Amino acid sequence: MDAERQASDRWHEAGAEIARYGRRLISDGLAYGTAGNLSCQAGDEIVISPTSVPYEAVTPADVWVLSRDGQVVRAGTKAPSSESPFHLAIYAATGAAAVVHTHSAEVVAVSATLEYLPAIHYSIAQLGGPVPVVSYRRFGSDSLADGITAALCGLDRPRSAAIVQNHGAVTYGATLAEAFEKALLLEWLARTYRLARQYGEPRILTTAELDEVTTEARRRRYALAHEGDRT
Repeated sequence: MDAERQASDRWHEAGAEIARYGRRLISDGLAYGTAGNLSCQAGDEIVISPTSVPYEAVTPADVWVLSRDGQVVRAGTKAPSSESPFHLAIYAATGAAAVVHTHSAEVVAVSATLEYLPAIHYSIAQLGGPVPVVSYRRFGSDSLADGITAALCGLDRPRSAAIVQNHGAVTYGATLAEAFEKALLLEWLARTYRLARQYGEPRILTTAELDEVTTEARRRRYALAHEGDRT
């Protein structure tokens, strides 16, 4: 009984977080209406937003709890997000603990015009480098899930963001907060690139320059951790 209560508490906490960040999808301009979706780990299960429920109305009781192979552990309202296949595929293929799917305007514009979002600013290193655009596949399809996971895992280095042609974007992280911040960063990078193109041909950072950024960021985190050990 205690185990059941603990699981229920985990699902409720994850559902509350999904509801909170779902509202931010709208207020921060990363989606409109009921577009986009979110999920996060809760123990061994995946908690995911429902389909076709306005974000301002979503409560922890509305979210769905799925096993990693897609079996329903606890049903919410309506139906689980139609994009459950690619959420589950990302968890299986990466170290993700949370996934955010957006329909933000700048990123959708990139998705319809470019093959990838180039390194206009060094902060793109937080996403693994230039962000690939996955060729168009129907929403909710296994083909879309395959395309996204291939883009995240199959390049020269792993990415934690992918753009989906004529659709939107996907980001993942160790927490829902981190995945959401990456979605915001991706939208900012897309807007920055568009603005730069209005001034002329942008200078794009090289792979070596991005590697240098990643190495220095790791060194600083290592140094801070060891400074903490001495306090």
